[in-house]
Amino acid sequence: MRDLLILGIVLSVLPFALLHPRIGVLLWTWISIMNPHRLAFGFAFSAPFGTVAAAVVFLSLFITRDKIRMPWASPVVALLLFVLWMCLTTAFAIDPAGSLTQLEKVLKIQLMTGVALMVLHERRHIELFVWVNVLSIGFYGLKGGIFTLLTGGQHRVWGPDGSFIGDNNTLAVAIIIVIPLINYLRMVATRRAVRLGLLALMVLCGLSALGSQSRGALVAITAMTLFLWHRSNRKIVFGVAIASVASALLAFMPSSWDERMGSIGAYETDESAQSRFGSWGFCIKVANDRPLGGGFDVYGTTNYAIYAPAVKGTPVAHSIYFSVLGEHGYVGLGLFLLLWWLTWREAARMRKESAKRSELAWIHALAGMCQVSLIGYLVGGAFLQLAYFDLPYNIMVMVVVARRWMRQEDWKRETSGAFGSGNPVTGVQLARPEPAR
Repeated sequence: MRDLLILGIVLSVLPFALLHPRIGVLLWTWISIMNPHRLAFGFAFSAPFGTVAAAVVFLSLFITRDKIRMPWASPVVALLLFVLWMCLTTAFAIDPAGSLTQLEKVLKIQLMTGVALMVLHERRHIELFVWVNVLSIGFYGLKGGIFTLLTGGQHRVWGPDGSFIGDNNTLAVAIIIVIPLINYLRMVATRRAVRLGLLALMVLCGLSALGSQSRGALVAITAMTLFLWHRSNRKIVFGVAIASVASALLAFMPSSWDERMGSIGAYETDESAQSRFGSWGFCIKVANDRPLGGGFDVYGTTNYAIYAPAVKGTPVAHSIYFSVLGEHGYVGLGLFLLLWWLTWREAARMRKESAKRSELAWIHALAGMCQVSLIGYLVGGAFLQLAYFDLPYNIMVMVVVARRWMRQEDWKRETSGAFGSGNPVTGVQLARPEPAR
């Protein structure tokens, strides 16, 4: 039944995606982020829905009449340079053939990121994109929160098999990343029922993240909370409210959860933490020895025997920073950090320019919540292998296309409000050139 339902949804959306690439982007985002086919038990489990959606989107770029234009903002340029650098490091990888497989997956994600940047123009496009990202991960937050309530937190919350978020830790961080986006939708919602529903979803997502028993997720959500408290104009009221909610959630969790979270401070004797430190050291040694890094497929027993023979455990970086360092060297890590710093700076500029303009209140809210989401990713990702996960790049898309919308609205206001139907000095009608397609 699930297989037929997923197939029916995909087939019903594809004709619209062929005419409007933005709809195809929403379909791709749902499939790529949520992995609904991984919830099925038959033919849909391994069906190439994402590939089909991507193919239809690229075909639609050539036949659609919709506006298509790439916003060459600084984060987009940094992303392009990072992608080109990954192609170069793959060509000179320790195992080029093995690394090529992962590069193909990464390129597919980044190509669709580029398409999203080109086709999302209007406010409704941007908000639909936010909704799809929120609901794709929020589904697991809702499901996991209810599961945690019913089981008393005795069992961990897991994601769909064979996906970026299949592990309990990665799912928890993904849920934490979307909580600020849920809050944005709550802030701009006009219906009280929608606001209350989104508030309930935020609480259940928080409970689901705790129910995953992920220590990295706890650190990430703590960092986000401290940032929100620092930014709040009513620090005492906000602090009391957060403390009350946190106390209620933490009191609900079992003693096994307390013991696992308590091990954060005892990293010297924690086997998992020591394994991470060993993997991070391995990545540093690879980057020091190879300026282009070892490539995507650097994690293997042979390479560990050369660069870190004393390391025990699963050969994997366990960090967005050290994985990029080991795979693509210091230049790759620099480009990766530059991408997120530029995205943060772009969001900060949006907040500053929209702070006192009521018509841009939604821009102000979106930029602020995107920054909070980035904190969740950059802190939680420090302990997880999520450097190429779609969701953070989608947040970059939200920031860039919202910035473009803001500039377009400013242009319209200046040309119509300041000059009316024409320039009062020259008498020449101001006309905006058609965007390139």
